[in-house]
Amino acid sequence: MLRPMTAKTRLYVDQPLGPAQPVPLTRDQAHYLFGVMRLGQGDKVALFNGQDGEWQAEVAEAGKRGGVLVCAEQSRPLQLPPDLWLIFAPIKKARTDFIVEKATEMGAARILPAQTEFTNSERIRQDRLQAHAVEAAEQCGGTFVPEVADLTKLDRLLADWPEDRRLMFCDEAEVGASKVLGDAGPGPWAILIGPEGGFSEAERRRITALPQTSVVSLGPRILRADTAAVAAMTVWQQALGDWG
Repeated sequence: MLRPMTAKTRLYVDQPLGPAQPVPLTRDQAHYLFGVMRLGQGDKVALFNGQDGEWQAEVAEAGKRGGVLVCAEQSRPLQLPPDLWLIFAPIKKARTDFIVEKATEMGAARILPAQTEFTNSERIRQDRLQAHAVEAAEQCGGTFVPEVADLTKLDRLLADWPEDRRLMFCDEAEVGASKVLGDAGPGPWAILIGPEGGFSEAERRRITALPQTSVVSLGPRILRADTAAVAAMTVWQQALGDWG
């Protein structure tokens, strides 16, 4: 019988979690736990897989190329974020990484990089950005990891836009965000952040023509794309999210 435990190290795994469930480790995971974190047999690790909540586990086998953890008890149930998507135009590598990390920490349910007319980047490493989302969830104590979609053209996203999902379009506007969001109310939402060069006039017309669109202002100063993403998610979470 494994004893109750509280682990400081957290790890995302792609296996089911449950009482006495063994969890085999990949080579990279074993290197992180035993080579970087210097854990050994009997040490404690908190595990989550995005479905079964967080489980306290103990190192049963530790090796350079692998190992096995054994689940003891659930320490936290699965906590799903609000039904909020973040859509943004990729920018420089480090700042795109920042947006994905902060969106995960701040409670995005899905992250969608979008290619606009003025997007500087024509491709992304979706697998690398997904790994950043996993790392952010590990660090912030989350039990859910948002999907990071592959780069999609904005026109395609708008053409297939769900009828029941409101769109918070962050653009220069007369009306403040809090009033607009309060009037629109809760439900499925998405936040749209543009590229550093802004949206083209054709894109702006198409976005604002959607009946689901709410145009909001993020203040009197022009924000960088990564700053705008954090500011917009903060405003939305305070008005309609799970921060209250």
